[in-house]
Amino acid sequence: MQINIRRAQVSDAPAFAEMMAHPEVFAGLLQNPYPSVELWRQRLQDGDAPGKTDLHLVAVSDEGRLLASGGLFAAGAALRRRHAIGLGVSVAHHAQGQGVGRAMMAALLDYADNWGHVLRIELTVYADNARAIKLYERFGFEHEGRMKAYALRAGAYVDTLAMARLHPNPPAW
Repeated sequence: MQINIRRAQVSDAPAFAEMMAHPEVFAGLLQNPYPSVELWRQRLQDGDAPGKTDLHLVAVSDEGRLLASGGLFAAGAALRRRHAIGLGVSVAHHAQGQGVGRAMMAALLDYADNWGHVLRIELTVYADNARAIKLYERFGFEHEGRMKAYALRAGAYVDTLAMARLHPNPPAW
């Protein structure tokens, strides 16, 4: 399968809503089920606002079908946290286990390491999401803590893991 990675566009909103609505996708994310096209249209428009530093990428097939989404976003507005960003990735149910997540992670980390002035990348993942945890570990993310009963998922409170990765070779002058 050919994987093409590019910036997300507002016109991707219907594909986002469809991907995120699939039970195998939203169950692994800290998102609400039944997302609307309008919600995604607004999120994608907001990401393009002047002064926004977020990066939102998509992976698409040769036919233009959405395979995955990935993003880097500010960890907070505080001056002393500007070296840190958050990371999120979602892979369409039909593309899972086919290297799409790996390609998305490689693109996001290339941007963070070589263009983004990023020292620390943080993420939160459900503690039972073994496939995602393995992917993150493969890219150098380390476990920093377990948050008990962090989120409600399908009627039960579940734990999440806090993971982070420091730049492997921070730039020097």
